[in-house]
Amino acid sequence: MSTEALTLTIPASLARELDSASQEFLVEVLERGLRELRIERALKRYARGGISFGAAAHQAGVSQSELACRAYARGMEPPFSAETLAEELG
Repeated sequence: MSTEALTLTIPASLARELDSASQEFLVEVLERGLRELRIERALKRYARGGISFGAAAHQAGVSQSELACRAYARGMEPPFSAETLAEELG
């Protein structure tokens, strides 16, 4: 995997908290955060009727089954398709 350096300006309190963190930890935090943001944005678009549930899963980069779990956790009732059922049983 290729890498690039990135410079961020963040609040001092956050900088102090992350000061002793390893690079691996910071990369993991960013990856997890970006993943969560993609899922949240996709669920919001789906809830507004902007995209189908399958398109939301694709946009979020997760399976429909995983997106369904996330939707249920947010009080949403996603459609339960044959594909989602197969993923749950598989």
